[in-house]
Amino acid sequence: MKSKTRIFLTGGSGYVGRNILRHFIGLGYDVVALARSDQSAEVVRAIGAQPYAGDLSDVENLSAGMRGADLLIHAAADTNHGRPTDAQTQTNLQGARNVYQAARNAGVGRALHLSTEAVLLDGTPLVNADETTPYPELYAGAYSATKAKSEQIALGFNGDGFEVVVMRPRFIWGRDDTTALPQLIEAAKSGKLAWIDGGDYLTSTTHIANVVHGVSLVLEKGRAGEIYHITDGTPVGFRAFISDLLRSAGAAVPTKKLPRWLVKPVVRIGEGLAGLTGGRIHGPMSWQEYATLGDEVTLDIGKAQAELGYDPVMSMADGMNEVSRYAGRD
Repeated sequence: MKSKTRIFLTGGSGYVGRNILRHFIGLGYDVVALARSDQSAEVVRAIGAQPYAGDLSDVENLSAGMRGADLLIHAAADTNHGRPTDAQTQTNLQGARNVYQAARNAGVGRALHLSTEAVLLDGTPLVNADETTPYPELYAGAYSATKAKSEQIALGFNGDGFEVVVMRPRFIWGRDDTTALPQLIEAAKSGKLAWIDGGDYLTSTTHIANVVHGVSLVLEKGRAGEIYHITDGTPVGFRAFISDLLRSAGAAVPTKKLPRWLVKPVVRIGEGLAGLTGGRIHGPMSWQEYATLGDEVTLDIGKAQAELGYDPVMSMADGMNEVSRYAGRD
């Protein structure tokens, strides 16, 4: 007789996945994580979870891996912010279909689909968006488009004894970050990081501890078929946040500024050249990257607070101190 709740996780060796694994393993859950390589399997095993060899392309194999699982967390995604690729479409769309079909086949009762605020981005400011904010008519890029379709696929499987909930964090950051922070540090070092219009616009952020706390609450209390926004709470100035993050990691903070009236046409021209040349020629940033980092993106978390009792467990100050400690600066 099974004594522990079992979770099946995709994306377990990634930044978010590793922290989800640590959280649920620490709580005594039995966690199985999909691993598509020996290296990924070693990461999963080192944390204390059970790796399961496979990928998102094989429904039968996924079904076998999920058999006996009570809960599914689908965190795997292709996060490429550049031009559309077949690989991104395959991972984010067909991959999602396969995962949720496999979960149904295996008799999993409940699933959390880890999405992103990017599903609402078109390159214009996104101000205090809540879960009723409609998808844009034209997405900022392939990442936004495929992630939006992915969460729609997920929600399409909700029903008939299988519950699906969606969670959207914004700008994940914090300890042991192997995604955004290394890219920001490299951009700062290379001189490619500049403040658009001074960088004083607002942004929502989500520390990794708050992401994991949100995942736990959404899995436990989220209403089937619903979407929940999770962030650190009050939005902050983009430049102030990124500057603090770079300093906490021991990196230099750039001072270069660029006017928005110049940046937007340059990005658009670069997108056009990339389209004409199949990506051989491109601008300094994609429209997807501009939409993500170049203007206000803020989320309303009132629904998560009211329905889930969500409250951030990690403050901005404590999170920055944690990044500093992890970087060996304390």
